[in-house]
Amino acid sequence: MAVESHDKKLSELLTWVGQGKAQLPEFQRSWVWDDTKICKLIESITSGYPMGAAMFLESGGESVRFKCRKFTGVRCPDEIAPDWLVLDGQQRLTTLYQVFMCKKPLETRLDTNKDKTIFRYYYLDIEKCLDPEADRLDAIISISEKKQILSDIGRTIELDLSTPDREYEHLMFPLNLVFSPNDIDDWRYAMEDHFANDNKYRLMFRDFSQKILRPIQEYQMPVIQLTKETPKEAVCQIFENVNTGGVPLTVFELVTATFAADEYDLRDDWNRICNSFKDKKLTVLKDITGANFLAAMTLLVTYKKSLTDRIAVSCKKRDILRLNLEDYKANHDALVGGFESAAAFLSHQGIFSERDLPYSTQLVPLAAIFAFDNERKEKRAFMLGHNLDLLAKWYWCGVFGELYGGANEARFALDIANIFEWISGGNQPDTVTRSNFQPTRLLSMQTRNSAAYKGVMAMIMQDSPLDFMSGSKMDIASYLDEDTDIHHIFPQAYCEGQKYPMRKWNSVVNKTPIYASTNRSIGGRAPSEYIKTMRNKGLTEELVVSAITSHKINFDLLSTDSFDEYFVDRAIRLLDRIEKATGKTISGRDSEETIKEFGCELK
Repeated sequence: MAVESHDKKLSELLTWVGQGKAQLPEFQRSWVWDDTKICKLIESITSGYPMGAAMFLESGGESVRFKCRKFTGVRCPDEIAPDWLVLDGQQRLTTLYQVFMCKKPLETRLDTNKDKTIFRYYYLDIEKCLDPEADRLDAIISISEKKQILSDIGRTIELDLSTPDREYEHLMFPLNLVFSPNDIDDWRYAMEDHFANDNKYRLMFRDFSQKILRPIQEYQMPVIQLTKETPKEAVCQIFENVNTGGVPLTVFELVTATFAADEYDLRDDWNRICNSFKDKKLTVLKDITGANFLAAMTLLVTYKKSLTDRIAVSCKKRDILRLNLEDYKANHDALVGGFESAAAFLSHQGIFSERDLPYSTQLVPLAAIFAFDNERKEKRAFMLGHNLDLLAKWYWCGVFGELYGGANEARFALDIANIFEWISGGNQPDTVTRSNFQPTRLLSMQTRNSAAYKGVMAMIMQDSPLDFMSGSKMDIASYLDEDTDIHHIFPQAYCEGQKYPMRKWNSVVNKTPIYASTNRSIGGRAPSEYIKTMRNKGLTEELVVSAITSHKINFDLLSTDSFDEYFVDRAIRLLDRIEKATGKTISGRDSEETIKEFGCELK
């Protein structure tokens, strides 16, 4: 990759833009500048101030093929292929092209009303430009497409430039003539005629031309030029570095632009996939992004190729950017099915919505695992029986080991390979080996921000608990319909009144999934009191006990408001359930730290 830096005349750059020699890669966002920002850029240019560098990528390379588009306002033929793609400088060059090179009004927005479209021409007030005491911004005139500035709700014309004579009369020079010497001469001569060749105006325009127009015409802009050998991952990294003030460029945007060069609309395809997930009510997949889908696709493709070509399994950014359209199409349906199978698997684990998903990132290897297994010729039903139990153990080890919270590409690659080795009698996955859960972690799990916190609630739901007030089974349908949320078992108001330590009563140990209506019935009362309400609602004593115990709660301790004993007992029950889910023994139940925090061993 070669990088060169040159100062280019603004006139040359704008000519490239107008001729289509410089275009935009498809991933670039639309032009969005408002009227105020446009005027400030004009102020910088007419004052000779630097406005930052632009970055161009040479087109025609084999490693980078993007669909491209013309700048807003450009009218050159569509078939023109660009010499350069603009990676940084789109907003500035688009603005300046429309201000200086277009004869039509510029479509923009008021800075105070981003939704209101306005059309503007831009002028320089010659007298103010030459006045050393005047603010340059005041010399820049933004005027409507009718070339009038109105006041008093449109009844009064403050400035009228709707005819050339009125431009001359007010000494307002149109900025869209700046780079056309012939047009400048025509305007100057007509202006002099308007003032009967008064020498005062001839000299004024001479000064204006020398002090204002010529510096604009000679204005130079630094341009960093990347050669066509620049790889896509470098383009992505460079764009992220230079585009700090704009919308970040994602891997999905880059691959979308690459596929678009082959007439494939990845964005439309992803929208169709999302809509299909929505139609099938797979709410747990709601927050999955296009980048997640591409990561899973790359993981699946490289894993399949590793079995025959011995390439490395990987889904890092550079690998995703190397994904080709042929492989994408070949594995498309299998991966969509893999995500759907993953959603069904999560439902069986007690995870019903995106809000309760411990890690969205863990869906990447999970979907790829299902996609590969679903299309295997042997159809050996990996997702049945013992193999499904192994997959569940791997999943919960990832959750309770809290191993998917950072950069996970290396773990994705390890897990997909290790899972299939494990079910074939090989060693357990690294995620299972490394997973570790400390008993005192229960106390620090206070909110949904913790994956393990969500995991505990999911395990309770997986065991089909009963609603406190109706005694009915809490399943995926009722969970969503009843606006289920996580609430305190010993209510917050009660605990605060009893002055119990918040570290305990607000921890996951004192919480469980409860219907919204049930939570309202519980209120802030002591458990012994709201248990009476359960009985009053017609539940038999047996059903009351069953409903309470189905949430991993000792009924006798809860019904007697024995908070300390209840708390220890439920911590033990939750640890037992985590051990069952992960298939791993939790050490430290009798450690000094555990005894210090809980007052006793958790055995």
